[in-house]
Amino acid sequence: MSKTNQGKKLSLGQFLIGLVLVIIIVGWTIPTLGIFVTSFRDSRDIYGSGWWTVLPHKDLVKSDEFELPSDTNPNIPVTIEGVTATFEEWRQGQTLEDGRTLRWYGNKRSRKIEVFQEKWIGFGANLTLQNYRDVLSGREVSYQDAQGNTISRQGNNFSDAVLNSLAVSIPATVIPILIAAFAAYAFAWMEFPGRRPLFIMVVALLVVPLQIALIPILRDYTRWGLNGTFVGMWLAHTGFGLPLAIYLLYNYISTLPRDIFESAYLDGATPFTTFVRLVLPLSIPALASFAIFQFLWVWNDYLVALVFLGDKNRVVTSALAAMIGEKGQDWHLLTSGAFLSMILPLAVFFGLQKFFIRGLMAGSVKG
Repeated sequence: MSKTNQGKKLSLGQFLIGLVLVIIIVGWTIPTLGIFVTSFRDSRDIYGSGWWTVLPHKDLVKSDEFELPSDTNPNIPVTIEGVTATFEEWRQGQTLEDGRTLRWYGNKRSRKIEVFQEKWIGFGANLTLQNYRDVLSGREVSYQDAQGNTISRQGNNFSDAVLNSLAVSIPATVIPILIAAFAAYAFAWMEFPGRRPLFIMVVALLVVPLQIALIPILRDYTRWGLNGTFVGMWLAHTGFGLPLAIYLLYNYISTLPRDIFESAYLDGATPFTTFVRLVLPLSIPALASFAIFQFLWVWNDYLVALVFLGDKNRVVTSALAAMIGEKGQDWHLLTSGAFLSMILPLAVFFGLQKFFIRGLMAGSVKG
């Protein structure tokens, strides 16, 4: 096979791989972008048009409104500016000869007619931050639906849920990292009785589903008064996260050069000093990698929070689940709450991204 044909086949293969990746990225991104844009739109716009209408386009823009006489009977065809149509037809909109479109707004009792004209609409028209303010606050929220009815609901006070999630996630990430770092260092570089059986037990715990431990732990928490407390959540997530943390950090710490440990011992350093001064600074990639996994898992956890916290201290996942049950039709609030719950995990991931690949590759190559 000539080099030219080989190069063409290689280029074709690269093109196909690139095309598949583009399709996957677009298919994954477009729905997310739609939800993101929806979170900034007015409730009436959400029910009346698709999210893509925020892009520059030509559309009907409200220019005026007026009310019909009080004696107008909407149960029979109504004539407005020379056009006769039924109530349902006016609700859909009727176009006049001069290009204007008239629509009956609300129900039959409103008798309000809105006047629209076709104009070019720029990018981001009618976007608002009100949805996010309504979700974060605990006050009463009022808005209008597609039929023009004013709906009032109690806000979810999502800001408290975000604070509760931070109170759970930060300690539940730091505590297992510290314990696992000590344990991984001991398994990798210290000799003690039962070292190998204990490490095998740690690895075996990776395959044990956490669901089977929820009820026994809940019974103990109830007996000890830890149910519904942050301390109980910290202990639960620490126990569930330790096997993976120890295994991940062991793979990295065991690959550190032996020479640095021998030099430290010759200089009189204790195992604790060696761990603090050498192991921890050199293990930052693995620590950051596990921190990403643990924080995202705890932040997005719903089952453990539901069992051990319940409604006493709602985290973001519980608050979102409650919004789906209470406000299942209020897309402007649901989408806003969803993206509020994504901001911090994305910040953590991108902030520690440079360590992520190095931590995942820990222990994969030796020499």
